[in-house]
Amino acid sequence: MKADPSAVDKGSGAGRPRDPRIDAAILAATAELVAEIGYSNLTMAAIAERAGTTKTALYRRWAGKAELVHEAAFPAAPTALEMPAGDITADIRAMIAGARDVYTRPVVRAALPGLIADMAADEHLNARIRDRFTATFSAVRDRMLEGMERGEVHPDIDPDRLVEVIGGATMLRLLLDPARPLDEDWVDQTTAIVVHGVRR
Repeated sequence: MKADPSAVDKGSGAGRPRDPRIDAAILAATAELVAEIGYSNLTMAAIAERAGTTKTALYRRWAGKAELVHEAAFPAAPTALEMPAGDITADIRAMIAGARDVYTRPVVRAALPGLIADMAADEHLNARIRDRFTATFSAVRDRMLEGMERGEVHPDIDPDRLVEVIGGATMLRLLLDPARPLDEDWVDQTTAIVVHGVRR
């Protein structure tokens, strides 16, 4: 049985602090295995074996497979809003292109169907994972408010709905037609629909 050099007794507060190298090894092992064998075939035991640690070490850090896979697939919540504010069309296009780039990564494509199923079945898991995207929602909300102040964005637009539209369009395309690439034309067309709508 492998030792966990980063083990900490949560009850007493004693022990060594968690070793970030162990965290990184676990996340890397998870991402590799999801891409190799798929979400449904993945087990915590297999992750521990690949990472060179123990299942106990995994459960000290993550409540279960879904949360661990989510963090491995989405190591940081993307905002895609690093450019200066001032052009709402460019902002929207950056959000769509950013979502495309994230969701087309092999680990995300392999993990997504299983994660969606597990999140739909567990509202507490759903809430914990959703909380990881707080920064993304906040960044979009701030950028939309700035656009409203400049008169570029309708004042009744809900930024949270914008995130849902962009993420939903990207995920649905991948789930229904995974063989077709999400190329620049797809990004441009989706941007045009979001920015201009469909009414002539």
